[in-house]
Amino acid sequence: MSDAKTGASCASIEKPYRFEPLCQTDRLRTGRKRPCAKVAIAHFAHMCVNIGQFSTYGEAAMSRTFAYCRVSTADQTPENQIREIEAAGFKIEPSRVIAETVSGGLQASARPGFAKLLDRLEAGDVLICTKLDRLGRNVIDVRQTVDQLAERGVCVHCLALGGVDLTSAAGKMTMGVIAAVAEFERDLLRERTAAGIERAKAEGKQPGRPSRLTEEQQAEIRARLAKGETVYSLAKAFDVDRRLIQRARDAA
Repeated sequence: MSDAKTGASCASIEKPYRFEPLCQTDRLRTGRKRPCAKVAIAHFAHMCVNIGQFSTYGEAAMSRTFAYCRVSTADQTPENQIREIEAAGFKIEPSRVIAETVSGGLQASARPGFAKLLDRLEAGDVLICTKLDRLGRNVIDVRQTVDQLAERGVCVHCLALGGVDLTSAAGKMTMGVIAAVAEFERDLLRERTAAGIERAKAEGKQPGRPSRLTEEQQAEIRARLAKGETVYSLAKAFDVDRRLIQRARDAA
């Protein structure tokens, strides 16, 4: 217990307790030196604070720091993410840096590297990532992952958000704001898409990709189907998928 950070707390706990100053009322009444109750309570409260600080430091000293780095393709490298984490002041052992190559469209819990990381994380550990999209495919996935880690007592820091702990009250508020902004952008995109489709229809354009079959070919397909030819034979004759033949038939 000679550590510089714990020395003051430990000293206040180990040194002999003395009730000072004395209560003048008790001294005049009994002639004996008795401790004042208010002073004793104050000393006891001070000891509790010191013990709490010592316990907090002991838990912090036992915590471990992990880094999760993800890239989407094999030609990318996670080295830039590792350097960014080190530049932010986090010193992480190489064995605690988890890097994997997996698509961002895959849910976090379904990733092999992240699944192994979940097995290693314990209460009091810290997980560092550079951006939110490294941690999940969307805001909902990230929120579920952060909540799962928070239940285990793991802190999650995102460098792109100023290093805020996503499991804290400030982090949860930040996640809520990001989710609201993302939902607002999706609503705007839907409105713009619907407006564009209506405008195209008003101009006489057909939305979507152009059909591989012309109007004349579709009419011919319907005529040949009426004569008894099969969908498969017509798909082979026009070199298209059978679904296009069926669509031409249903368009009648």
